[in-house]
Amino acid sequence: MSATRPRPTAVLAFNDRCATGVLDLFLRSGVAVPGDISVVGFDDSHLARLAHIDLTTVGQDIARLAGLAVGRAVARLEGAEIPAGEQVITPRLVVRGTSAPPR
Repeated sequence: MSATRPRPTAVLAFNDRCATGVLDLFLRSGVAVPGDISVVGFDDSHLARLAHIDLTTVGQDIARLAGLAVGRAVARLEGAEIPAGEQVITPRLVVRGTSAPPR
C-alpha cells in the first residue's frame, strides 16, 4: 500500500492492533503519518492511547455493549421475551495524532 499511486488519503483498520501494524509499515517505508496518509483504528484500546502511537480511532462503549449482551443472554436462559431487532450503540470518533485533513 505504501507504494500505491495515487496513494489513498486514509486507511481505516479493522482494529487498533491492525492499525499499529499499518503505522509500522508506513514508518519503515518512509510514509509520513498523518502528513502523507491518515491511519484510523477501531476499538480505542490501550494501544491507541500510548503516547508514541497516539492513534485516531473509533471508540465504543464497551461496558454498555457487554451489559446488553449479558442481559440478553441471561434473558434467553431464563426464557424471558427478548425484543426483536437490533440495538445500536453509537460509536465515537477519538481524534488523536494519526489523522489530518487530506492534502
